Amino acid sequence: MTLANKKDATRSSNLLELIHTDISGPYQIAGITGHTSFITFIDDYSRYMYLYLIKEKSESLTTFKDYKAEVEKQLDRQIKVVRSDRGGEYYGRHTDVGQAPGPFYEFCKGQGIVNQYTMPGTPQQNGVAERRNRTLMNMVRSMLANTNLPLFLWTEALKAAVHILNREGNRVLNI
Repeated sequence: MTLANKKDATRSSNLLELIHTDISGPYQIAGITGHTSFITFIDDYSRYMYLYLIKEKSESLTTFKDYKAEVEKQLDRQIKVVRSDRGGEYYGRHTDVGQAPGPFYEFCKGQGIVNQYTMPGTPQQNGVAERRNRTLMNMVRSMLANTNLPLFLWTEALKAAVHILNREGNRVLNI
């Protein structure tokens, strides 16, 4: 087994140059508002994360449009690249002749956003988003277990976990 050397890994040099995204769920227990999944958008440069609760994976395009409008207006910059897995919600559906581009892909193409997709079955290639989602769910399980809160409050614990992670120090930004 080869260990990856992360010292040579390159990171974006500015905000919104690369956005990592992934959907986690559906989970068996719905949150207090009925949501069973969530989607995260993580800026590669700052590692700042946006969380959106969703009920179905098909909400990914609408959610991305909301995210795009908010961050581009706030930061006065354009999203350049979106990195995601090759899931149907991001790329499209399988047909008789292969995988056909879907609405998410077409929207990004129309906006001049480059889509970077990982190879199927390799979550390591989308490591930033996959690891962050795993960390979030570990924090949620820990919060719920240590406070004896009902399980349907997992979405509230999830929001608290995002709040905590967004406020931790960042070596790139010298915070």
